[in-house]
Parts: sequence; structure tokens; C-alpha cells
Amino acid sequence: MKRVYDFLKKAEVYYLATVEGNQPRVRPFGTVNEIEGKLYIQTGKVKPTSQQLIANPKAEICAFTSGEWIRVACELVEDDRFEAKKSMLDAYPNLRGMYDENDGNTQVFYMKNATATFCAFGKASEVVDF
Repeated sequence: MKRVYDFLKKAEVYYLATVEGNQPRVRPFGTVNEIEGKLYIQTGKVKPTSQQLIANPKAEICAFTSGEWIRVACELVEDDRFEAKKSMLDAYPNLRGMYDENDGNTQVFYMKNATATFCAFGKASEVVDF
């Protein structure tokens, strides 16, 4: 899991894919945080991403950096605890202009049943489950 976290932090931007009905939706994200041994992402409840994940928690993340890429297939599970939201916002203080752990909008999800595939041209893929 630490290797996945480190890769996503190094990449700075990753792409989160969700499903809306039968249509895939992909958008750039930048938040990843380790809280109590789990990897978390953050969004806002007013965003379509939130409604898509509540309807279908299966998601995939993809990022590319330094000639390598990662794909993480997982379920994203909401954690509505104040502590989880605060930890995420403390890790990304630049978000505090838009979000607050008490605003009723801030939403964090942790990765469950995750499989990360590390890839690079000319190298065998490596798979890590966490």
C-alpha cells in the first residue's frame, strides 16, 4: 500500500474513473492520504463523483510519472468520521478555502479490495493487493 501511496503522491495528479449508469466518467484528482492504514481520496458531496460512488463504489485510478504508470482497481467506501475528513484537509491545506470537515459537503473515501498494477514499457507488470 505504501508503494501505491508514494506513486500517487509523486505523480501529483491521477485520474479517477467511476460509472454513471452505463457510461464511464473520468476526471483528474490530486488528493491521496493514508489514514489508519488505509488509502483515502477526497471529493465534495455536491459533485457528480459523489453520487456515482454512492450508486456504484467500484472505481479505478490511473496515474503516470517518470515513464511508469499505475492502475488501481478498488471499491471506494465513504468514511463520514470527522477525524478522517480533518486528516485529509490537514494534509491538503490548500483545499480549506473550499472545504471544511464540518461543512456537510466534504467527503472522504477509502480504498477497499484494491489491486494495484504497476506498469512500464519493456517491463513485466507487478500486481499488489491491499
